[in-house]
Amino acid sequence: MRYCRFAHEGTAVYGLIETEGGADTITRLLEFPETPAPSMQWKPTPLSALKLLAPGTPSKILCVGRNYREHASELGNEVPKEPLIFLKPPSSIIGPEEVIRIPSAKLTQRVDYEGEVAVVIGKRCSQLRDDEDVRGYIRGYTCLNDVTARDLQKKDGQWARAKGFDTFCPVGPIVTDEIDIWKGVEVTTHLNGEPKQRGNTTEFLFNLETVVRYIAAFCTLEPGDVISTGTPAGVGPMKSFDVVEVTVEGIGTLRNTVE
Repeated sequence: MRYCRFAHEGTAVYGLIETEGGADTITRLLEFPETPAPSMQWKPTPLSALKLLAPGTPSKILCVGRNYREHASELGNEVPKEPLIFLKPPSSIIGPEEVIRIPSAKLTQRVDYEGEVAVVIGKRCSQLRDDEDVRGYIRGYTCLNDVTARDLQKKDGQWARAKGFDTFCPVGPIVTDEIDIWKGVEVTTHLNGEPKQRGNTTEFLFNLETVVRYIAAFCTLEPGDVISTGTPAGVGPMKSFDVVEVTVEGIGTLRNTVE
């Protein structure tokens, strides 16, 4: 299943994505997002004709820090012994083609891109039993840019301010359950068309099974919540007028401009 979220008749709706005539097409509207929305009429429309929104409104966004060994090393950090979890506020979310806004130079001198693959939770998840398969709690996967004020991250010690500015969490363009992170998918980031990051989910220090169980042990995950799985090596600064593109194999490309 593949779906997206977009504006329709003044409200945000979900749409089912299917391939028709060789093109990705919204074939019907959905409610959040597995249930068909029979009360709303819809004519199949090419995905490319719609302005997409962020593909959800999570109650929380949890991120895994330093989940690629080479990324930990490039910033001079030790490799964590257990998952390093931090939060981004929902107010930081923007969708595809929306603008990442660099805060005032009085606040930060360096803002970095961090391309990642993110998990969207499908049903309430808490205190998992040893015999439960975490796959049953996952609705799908999407692209995420964990935008970071790098100087504030180093200065503050904790990461709430560095990770939490408005527009610091681009997400999208779609959600799909048609990829297998366990088998490996490639994550890449381009800045102004130049390749900057390349990694594969088989390189995780802590695999998705470990991450979901670790989080669910202390925090109840609700449907729609997002877990971002960490960024590969190659992070770097962005500036006004830059274009950053995060691509996840089997999902697509999340593109945002910077101002």
